[in-house]
Amino acid sequence: MDYRIEHDSLGEVKVPKDKYWAAQTQRSYENFKIGQEKMPREIIQAFALLKYAAAQANCELGLLDQKKAQAIEEVCDQILAGSLDDHFPLVVWQTGSGTQSNMNVNEVIAHRANEILGQDLLHPNDDVNRSQSSNDTFPTALHISSLLAVEERLFPAIEELKSTFDELSQAYMDIIKTGRTHLQDAVPLSLGQEISAWSRMLEVSKDMIQDSLAGLREIALGGTAVGTGLNAPEGFADLVAEKISQKSGYPFLSAKNKFHALTSKDQIVFVHGAIKALACDLLKIANDIRMLASGPKCGIGEITIPANEPGSSIMPGKVNPTQAEALTMVCLQVMGNDTAISMAASQGNYQLNVYMPLIAYNFLQSVRLLADALKSFNLHCAQGIKPNREKIQENLDKSLMLVTALNPYLGYENAAKIANKAYAENKTLKEACLDLGLLTEEEFDQILDPKKMVHLDRN
Repeated sequence: MDYRIEHDSLGEVKVPKDKYWAAQTQRSYENFKIGQEKMPREIIQAFALLKYAAAQANCELGLLDQKKAQAIEEVCDQILAGSLDDHFPLVVWQTGSGTQSNMNVNEVIAHRANEILGQDLLHPNDDVNRSQSSNDTFPTALHISSLLAVEERLFPAIEELKSTFDELSQAYMDIIKTGRTHLQDAVPLSLGQEISAWSRMLEVSKDMIQDSLAGLREIALGGTAVGTGLNAPEGFADLVAEKISQKSGYPFLSAKNKFHALTSKDQIVFVHGAIKALACDLLKIANDIRMLASGPKCGIGEITIPANEPGSSIMPGKVNPTQAEALTMVCLQVMGNDTAISMAASQGNYQLNVYMPLIAYNFLQSVRLLADALKSFNLHCAQGIKPNREKIQENLDKSLMLVTALNPYLGYENAAKIANKAYAENKTLKEACLDLGLLTEEEFDQILDPKKMVHLDRN
């Protein structure tokens, strides 16, 4: 491989000729051959956004000439377009401040900008990183990337599945089925009512995540090394937040207290906690669906789901609820990520948290996995949910908990006698009631009507 010689404060380093990075990136690339987890592309793009905004702010404040600023902006746009992805090779498992990824971005921008200009004008530290520190840029990139990922990937996926559940709920609102509590038979409800709970879970989860995003709009940029803003000019923090907002299309503001912004990760923990709540609801929904579809002959079997692929290498004709299984695995991964993020956030020492690459990787993985899993589950499972009306009616007819409707007329103890007798003697509720002489057949039929028990008019 052809190399060129780059240098930094530690000396000279060989760097591949076809790469835009320089000495500090190369040192990190060589020194941290740990795992396969690369710094997420979302973080790199967030860096491009903030470097673009910082160049504009520095230019307006008279710290960077327009020619240099425009060259930085041009390269940042190329990074955002994805055309320079091959020049960001660093892994997550590096310095906990993310300094090497910040320098990777600085070096690539400087080298590519000089190539565009046809002369060596830009320095990665003095120009691209002007008025900044890794200690305030990485937390800023973390907040930007996390907010954009939630807004642009997770929320649309939630809405798609919610829309499907809304349609199913309306379509199946009049199908009366047995309810279940404690994994035991309970009073009836409609299939539409049951599905409406799933829709509402998604709605509430999205609202909670939305409410939590306010903290991510605060950015650390302007705090530089320890929060004091050393080497950043007066007005830089607010101006760069304004520029980031303009470029990204989302409102960001300078953090009220930069010392907090550098060392505490409570805001990202709060958002991921709301995302974990979504994962909890999705785990419940997926389990409900696969249990309601269990069988098809020897399980509950009240709904059918699409048969997407053969389910067994040995049992012919077996079809499994694979989309539900994939979604539940994703949910558990998100819960694990939440634990890792929480532990990492608790480890901020003095003026800086040095677990930020881990936090970024796990947060963005959670959003990416949930968004993809929601889309897959919606397309390949939820949209194909259909009721098995015959099985639903069979289970409803066998349910002893319909006896609950007799409570106002016979009292709890007499109703319990009917249920116990029916169960012990394998009789219907009507037969047991008539045997006990508590109601006439006409009275029983008039009172015990499952459709009257679900209160469809109250939805």
